[in-house]
Amino acid sequence: MPRVDGRANLDLRPVRMERGFMPFADGSCLISMGETRIICTASVEERVPMWMKGRGEGWVTAEYAMIPRSGRDRNPREISGPKGRSQEIQRLIGRSLRAVVDMKALGERTITLDCDVLGADGGTRCASICGAYVALAEAVSKLRRTPGPSPLKEAVVAVSVGVVAGVEMLDLCYEEDSRAAFFPNPPQQKLKAGRTCVSPLPVATGLGATEAGHQTVAEQEEAERQRECLRDERPLRGHLQTGKAYTDFNTATA
Repeated sequence: MPRVDGRANLDLRPVRMERGFMPFADGSCLISMGETRIICTASVEERVPMWMKGRGEGWVTAEYAMIPRSGRDRNPREISGPKGRSQEIQRLIGRSLRAVVDMKALGERTITLDCDVLGADGGTRCASICGAYVALAEAVSKLRRTPGPSPLKEAVVAVSVGVVAGVEMLDLCYEEDSRAAFFPNPPQQKLKAGRTCVSPLPVATGLGATEAGHQTVAEQEEAERQRECLRDERPLRGHLQTGKAYTDFNTATA
């Protein structure tokens, strides 16, 4: 079936990244994937959460929000804190980025990645992961002015996939996403230059991207999950829901 914007089923929308978009941030990127636009910033603090003090390790976390008129209709601001969807997306972003950071090399610092959606035309969580990685890399490059290994072990990219009217499609726009069926966990696929595409489902359920050779930060993940459960007073849910487009996140190894 023809796609809304005339793309082939496996084609991406035009992707553009503008580094240094926010002059006062430690790292920043304005990412555009079609009509989806997100400002991603990285902020470095010379401290870690109380539960991590004295370990000699750092922490990477993320926050996600949509401005009121980023979509077709106005969304009220989440003044009292992020709601369920925003919480799950920002957890996914944080886990995706932590999978490629050497926390010991980072030292006792916290890097917060803020993803603010200006335009939401599908794939906002995937675009957030991509833009947040660029902002993180920019912030880390400034930290590397001091001697020591780079905290970044790998690169992370993300893309959405789904089934629309029985046809598998890549990088869904909003109109396609709203009509997409649930996409089951796809198998691993070998990419060019020895890269490995890893199914995101283990990460979405908090198990980590171990298939790609990444070392899951199990202790940090469990502590974070416990704090989130206590705060939310509800069990964590996966970000995948029946009837919604399957959001894929691919971890590529160099």
